[in-house]
Amino acid sequence: MTGEVRAGYREPVHSGDLRIEAWGPSRERCIAEAVSGMVESFAGGSLGDPDEIVDVEVDGTTDEELLAAVLDEVLHRMETTGRIPATTQVLPAPHGLRVRFGVVDIGGVIAAGPIPKAVCAHGLTVEPSAGGWACTAAFDV
Repeated sequence: MTGEVRAGYREPVHSGDLRIEAWGPSRERCIAEAVSGMVESFAGGSLGDPDEIVDVEVDGTTDEELLAAVLDEVLHRMETTGRIPATTQVLPAPHGLRVRFGVVDIGGVIAAGPIPKAVCAHGLTVEPSAGGWACTAAFDV
């Protein structure tokens, strides 16, 4: 390994709910990977190119609150606009995070799994790990 921290996510098998583990070289990239993991859990891996860019800011006093706020934003937008992120960029902001979603219409997506209903308050972690950051999130499905 070259010392470079890689980014990614995975879904550990767990009955009754959805759980995402993500990692990246920065806190912000880790949170973006968690979004990708959540979306891929129900939308599969081929969403196509985004047809719209949506910028939002989320607030929180802890890293776990920020993770929950970003994931809640995805679920809220999906429910109210029918749009999901095909790409996600997360940047620090004065009182939280600035998130840029490249979104697509969920109507064109063939479901690969159950759609999460809510982010669970338990099971949220965001912490430094060996040379980078790791985070976990659980969802009611």
